[in-house]
This record gives sequence, structure tokens and C-alpha cells, in this order.
Amino acid sequence: MWGMTDVLAYHWRAIEVFGNRVHLVAPSKWTAPTPNPERDVRALVNHLTAEQLRVPLLLTGRTVADIGDRFDGDVLGRDPVGAWNEAASECLRAFDEPGALDRTIRLPSGAVSAGNYCWDMTADLLIHTWDLSRAIDMPENLDPELVEVIYERSLPIVDRLDATGFFAPVVDLPEGSTIQTRLLALYGRRA
Repeated sequence: MWGMTDVLAYHWRAIEVFGNRVHLVAPSKWTAPTPNPERDVRALVNHLTAEQLRVPLLLTGRTVADIGDRFDGDVLGRDPVGAWNEAASECLRAFDEPGALDRTIRLPSGAVSAGNYCWDMTADLLIHTWDLSRAIDMPENLDPELVEVIYERSLPIVDRLDATGFFAPVVDLPEGSTIQTRLLALYGRRA
């Protein structure tokens, strides 16, 4: 259905959209709560920045265990926007290397193709864009094409998403809910 060229394009768009939101965080909003009660805005941006920083290392064959706690704690420092920009650029460069998406990434849950991992990261960025938008009082409408693609890719793996324990349980919705609302519900968000 979608090829590896597609995932790179969608991942780039997801990084760009999330990054645009990061650039709009007002100084007073870094401590604002997000839909995840365990994370404020800074913690959310820190989480995604750390995820982007891991990618170049994972693509060289290192495991999460090899990386250890290197990106635990605060990776944003005094310039959260700059830290995000740098991490996003490094991640994009790593995925864009010839053959990168054909590599295997070793996660605690097992080995996965780098292409599938890139799809997972794209979904994560998209969902967290909604979280960040809500937290900083920005429009919550997500890129409609990204929403459709990630929804279609997420439907077959709903049980796997739920089993990870990373997301709140799937939210039941009334008939006629928008595709964005249905996507968010898969990831435990109530729009």
C-alpha cells in the first residue's frame, strides 16, 4: 500500500508539523499540562527530542540497552527549541541515508525493520502534535492526509498498541465521529 519513500515523506511532514508547534510554545506554556497527566509541555517535547536522538544510534545497530540512559532526563537544556531542531535534523538525516529503512532495529520488544519503526515514530509524532496543540491552546486540527494514513496503518495493530502499555485504553466513540477523533481514540485520547 505505502512504500518506503512514502514513510520518509510522511515522517518528514510529521516532524515538521510537530516542530512548528514547538516553535509556538510561549515561555509561560512550557509548564502547561498536556493530556497525559504525567507530562507537562517541556516533558512532552523532551520525550520526543530524546526519541529522535536515539534513531541515528539505533540505525547503526546499537540496541536500546547499548544506548542505556544516555538520553534519560533533560535533553532540552536551556534552548528547548534549538535542542528539538537539532534532534529532528539528526533523525531525518539518519533515516534518509541510503538503505537505512532496510536495516533492523533492536528494541526491547524485539527486532523490527527500520521502515516499520519510522512508521511508528510518524504515528507518535502525529498523536503528540495533538497533545502539544491542546496544551498550548493552538488549533487541534491535524494534517488530514497524515491522519488518514496513520489511522489506516494503526487499525490492524490496535491490540499491539494496547498491549504496549504506552497508551491509555482505546476510547469508545459514537457513530459518525471524524477520522481524526477515531485515530486519537485508538491512542487513548478523547478529543
